[in-house]
Amino acid sequence: MKFVRILAAAAAMSLAAGAAHAEIKKVRIGTEGAYPPFNSVDSAGKLVGFDIDIANALCEKMKVECTFVAQDWDGIIPALLAKKYDAIVASMSITDERKEKVAFTVPYYLTPGNFIAPKDTKLTAITPEALKGKVLGAQSSTTGATYLEDKYKGSEVKLYPTQDEANADLAAGRLDAVAADKFVLYEWLEKTDSGKCCKFIGPDLADMNPDGTGIAVRKEDNELREMLNKAIKDIQADGTYQKINAKYFPFPIN
Repeated sequence: MKFVRILAAAAAMSLAAGAAHAEIKKVRIGTEGAYPPFNSVDSAGKLVGFDIDIANALCEKMKVECTFVAQDWDGIIPALLAKKYDAIVASMSITDERKEKVAFTVPYYLTPGNFIAPKDTKLTAITPEALKGKVLGAQSSTTGATYLEDKYKGSEVKLYPTQDEANADLAAGRLDAVAADKFVLYEWLEKTDSGKCCKFIGPDLADMNPDGTGIAVRKEDNELREMLNKAIKDIQADGTYQKINAKYFPFPIN
C-alpha cells in the first residue's frame, strides 16, 4: 500500500512538472539594441543581430512565442528582476557578481577581450605598466569596464553608456585605447568607416570573459532556464547555430 502511495505521489509530481512546463507559452526577451553585430536597431526600427537570431531560434525550439524589449544596458538586470521581461539575450558575460542577482544558462558563445587603439599609436604592449598614465575607455557595467578598473589602476578609465560612444571617442582622439569583447571590436574595425582609424593591439585578453556569454533569467525561473539550456544544445546539434554564426562571423565563436 505504501508503494502504491509513493507511485501515486511520483505520478502527481510528474503531472505537476508537465503542467508547469506547459504553462510557459510566451517569453519576453530583453536586449540592449546598441551592441552590433550582436544586437542593434536597423533603419526600420527593428531589432537585429546575432543575439536576436539566436533568441528566435531558441524560441522556435522551445515552441514558445517570443517578444523583444529594448532596454538600456545599465538597467538591464534591474528590469529583468522587475519582471519587465523574462530573459536577457544581450551578449551578457557570465560573472560571479552577476550570478549573485540572476541565474545563467550554459554559455552560447565564448569571446576573449581585446584592446584597440589608433593605427598610428606608439603602444605595443598592453600590460598595466605599459598603459600607465594612458586614457582607456570601455562601456560601463561590462566586463571590459570591470577589467580596466581592476587591473589598470595607473590609467585614467573613462566609461560610456554604449560601446559606440567609447569607439567614437577613440576615433576622435580622446582615448588612447578601448577594451571590449573582441568580436564587437572586430565588427567596428572591419565593417564601419569610422573603424578604419584603429587596429587591435596586444594579445587576446582571455581572462576578461573566462566563463563565456549566457542568457540571464530570474533565479526562481529554473524551468525556463532548463528549457533554454536544452534549446541551446539542440540548435548546436542540428546546425542552426552554425548557420547563424556564419551569417555574422567568418570564424566560429563557440
